[in-house]
This record gives sequence, structure tokens and C-alpha cells, in this order.
Amino acid sequence: MSGRTDSQIAMSIKMRPIDEIAEQLGISQENIVNYGRYKAKIKKEAMGDRSPGKLVLVSAITPTPAGEGKTTATIGLADALRKLGQSACCAIREPSLGPVFGMKGGAAGGGYSQVVPAEDINLHFTGDIHAVSAAHNLLAASIDNHLYWGSPSGLDSRSVNFRRVLDMNDRSLRSAVIGLGGRRQGVPRETGFDITAASEVMAILCLASDLHDLHDRIDRMLVGYTGDGNPVLAKDIGVSNAMTLLLKEAIRPNLVQTLEGTPAFMHGGPFANIAHGCSSVIATRMAMSLAEWTITEAGFGFDLGAEKFFDIACPYGGFSPCIVVLVATCRALKMHGGVKKRDLSNPDADAVARGLPNLEKHIENIHKFNVPAVVCLNRFSDDTPEEMAVVMDRCKELGVPVAQGEGFLRGGEGMIELAREVMASADRPGTGFKPLYDWSLPVEEKIEIVAREIYGAAHIDLTSQARGDLSRIMKHGYAGLPVCIAKTQNSLSDKPDLLGRPKDFVVTVREIVISSGAGFLVPITGDIMRMPGLPKRPAAETMDISADGEVTGLF
Repeated sequence: MSGRTDSQIAMSIKMRPIDEIAEQLGISQENIVNYGRYKAKIKKEAMGDRSPGKLVLVSAITPTPAGEGKTTATIGLADALRKLGQSACCAIREPSLGPVFGMKGGAAGGGYSQVVPAEDINLHFTGDIHAVSAAHNLLAASIDNHLYWGSPSGLDSRSVNFRRVLDMNDRSLRSAVIGLGGRRQGVPRETGFDITAASEVMAILCLASDLHDLHDRIDRMLVGYTGDGNPVLAKDIGVSNAMTLLLKEAIRPNLVQTLEGTPAFMHGGPFANIAHGCSSVIATRMAMSLAEWTITEAGFGFDLGAEKFFDIACPYGGFSPCIVVLVATCRALKMHGGVKKRDLSNPDADAVARGLPNLEKHIENIHKFNVPAVVCLNRFSDDTPEEMAVVMDRCKELGVPVAQGEGFLRGGEGMIELAREVMASADRPGTGFKPLYDWSLPVEEKIEIVAREIYGAAHIDLTSQARGDLSRIMKHGYAGLPVCIAKTQNSLSDKPDLLGRPKDFVVTVREIVISSGAGFLVPITGDIMRMPGLPKRPAAETMDISADGEVTGLF
């Protein structure tokens, strides 16, 4: 990379007008809504009427705090397939301002596998996340206004479970008391803020099949209960139409391009540790209708985003991947082998070997969905041949195809080997996606299955609050929904300090949130928070803009 930053690489590339990128997919001009020269919204009418192309899911082993390059691998793989003469595009999530200004900085890929215009993408993009925040907070404000004017629905202020959202990491807003200052200031009650990526409105945007379905899902959102325990829904508050209006443009997928000119749909941004962690159903369907290969990714490790992709997004979206690309790195395996974060750049093939059980568990998990796997060993500049060989040899012993990933260093050319393995292994005979559990099973059993089969837990433990939540779920007819477990991304368990492949642990479920509009239940485990905090030195502190508008430090 010659020491160049992601930003410098991105700015050195001449982007093509977005109309030309759309033309590659056969999208006509009347179905393009331009946001400048290099970004566009695509109307649903652009979807082709042919059979859907193949869907490839990119996930990862349990990552280091810096991430292991799933988005970079996704972009690089799409570029590589096009280099091999295939029709390909990717469908990925939009960045949240929280992580961009917090821990990770930019979130549009990296090195020579990026989507552009990265500066726009990492900041306000086309305004989707702002629209989600506005729609969500319109309902929150209307709930309190509803209470102020005597609660015509009978909503009990003490039962309101609908919090406000903000697209920023702000731990001080996790808990709050509102309505103080006298009768004219509203009804005092306890509440708080979640990050927008954890908003049920964000999940609805990403799981809705069209605008009509979006409206119906908003109507079904549970906001609290009456004094005698009956559910009060968003439709009872009366602003579902206005919320849908705020989201009428946001529901359209965004089209951008990779550095190599590959079409990239970028839409929706739910986190995988506190939401369902994948791009929108609409964007994925659109991509599959327009290209022979669609490469998508599910956030954090396979135990989080990919499990939810298979058990929630696939049934709602009516699609299934033909193969999973599992991203692994030597540095993550060294971490699971006992090496401290500060020492991960030091060569240590023995530590890589000690960390292999984490990789092996994720491979086992993929096979539980009856889908073939290919391992992408993302190469970093300080990886040694000995460390790489430890991983490559173990994958071969397991009978799992493996390829080095050099998308960060060489773009699509560095992912050709992986692309060939994907093409050879997709739809392997004897495979075919199947979910992990049946939605009709009891809620506790569904949580138990995921915890036992995917995390490796001995069993689960529900607190008294969670058991009370479970009683309400059964009483009001929500037991048939899938489970979207909120859990730390730093471990297969619900305890972030248990690295490698922990065993004989118990997953503690603190509470179970009903997201009836999104169409899933959210069991919250361990100490997971739906509003992250900023690190000691946030990424925002390194950012700047010059007098002539040049941005530095963003990515």
C-alpha cells in the first residue's frame, strides 16, 4: 500500500458516474434517483423478472475489537468475480456515525477494497439513518404527547417500553428521567436512549418487503400496556402514516461503486450484537434479481450476524445463501490463543495454533445450516508464512477449502483465489439451507437451541424479569416469533473475556424485548447495552477538515 491511508487510496481513484454503474445491472434511467454524481437511490421497479442469482454470505470468526475485514472481503470478492467474467455486485450495510466517530473510524471497507464515495458514505450518505431516527423519535414524542393529553388508549406511563434513539455512542443517555419541571412539561417517567442501529424502526426498514409491509410493521410495534395489561401498539398512537412518510425515500436501496467500478448496494445498518446485523431484504432481493452473484455480509462473528441472517432474514426475505465465506485472521486467532491486543503484531505461530478451536467452532456452526463453507484467511502485512501455514493446514485437514485474502492490499486481484474456490464450492451436492430451529417451538427452547448449538453453552438461565417477559409473550400471542439474541461480539459466550472456544458456560438472559413490528423477540444477555459508549480516545479526536474542505482522519 506504500503507506497510503484508505482515504488517500480512495481519493486517487477516478469514480464513474453512478448512471454508468447502474447501467451495468440493466437499471434504466427512470428507475434512478440521483444523489449527486456518484450516489443514487434505486426504485423497486428496477428489479428484474428473471430467476434470482446466487447469494454468498460473508461472516467471520470471533473478531478482535478492530474487526477482521468482513466488509473488505465482501467488496474484494465481488471485484474478483467480475475479473473472472462473472456478473456480480455486493449488498452491504450503511455505517453508523456511532462507530465511525467512536472505536473503528470509517466503515466502507479498506485499502484497495472500498466502496466510494467513502467520505459521503461514512458521514450522512443519503440520509437513511437520519430518517430512521426521525421516524422512531416521532413515535416516541407522540407517545409522551398521548400521555400528556390523558392517554386515550389507556396506556400506562409506567409500562412504556419504547425508548428514543440517537445515531451516536452516548453512554450518559442510557437511562434518563423525562417530563420534569411541572405539569406543563409532560408526564414524568423513566426512559432512555438506544443507538439508532438498535432501533426497531431500523429493523423494520431492513426486513420489510415493500412500503405497504413497512407501514403494517410500524402499526404492529408494541409501545406499552394499559393499566390492566393489554398491549398498546403504534397504530393506537396514530402516527404510523407520518412515520411511513418519513421513510418513503429511505426504503429505497442506495447504489454506489467499489474502487474497481463494481456495483454495490448499501442499505440499512442494524448492528449484529444488539440487532439482526445484515443489509435490507429489499436491497438483497434487488441485487439478486440484477446480478448472477450477490455478495452480502452479516456483522461480527458467525454466532451473531450470520445466525440471525439464516434464522430471521432468510425466512422473511425468501432467499438462502449457496455458500458461506468465513473470514479469519492470524491476529484474531492469536488473541484467542492468549495473546494480548498490544502484542498481536508479534509473530507467534504457536498462539495461532492455540486459537484454532474458535475457527473450528464457527466452521461447525456453518455446517449446522447445511451450507458449504470456504475460509478466507485475510492477510495482514505483519503475518508470517509460518502463522498463515498453521491456518491453511488445519483447514485442509478439516476438508474445508481455504484461500488467502489480499483484497486490502491488492483489491479484486488479491481475491481471485477465493473467488475460484467460491465458484467451485457453491451449491455443493448434498447441501441446501435449512434453519436452525422451527419458529413454532417454545421461546425458551429457541433461545436454548441457539445458545447450545451456536455458542456452545451448557444451558441458559432466565432471570425473574425474563420469565415475566416470557409470560407476557405467551399471553399476548408473540411466542411464534424468532429470537434475535443480543450478546457480546467479543466471545462465543455472553461474557466478553471468555476467548477461544469456551465450554460449560451458562448464558444469562436478563430480559426479553418484544419487537413485534420487526417480527422477532430480543433476549438480552449478559451485560450487553443497546447504547454503546465512546472509548477513552474516540476516532473523532483524530479528524479534521482544512480551509479548502479536505477531510483527514475520517478513514
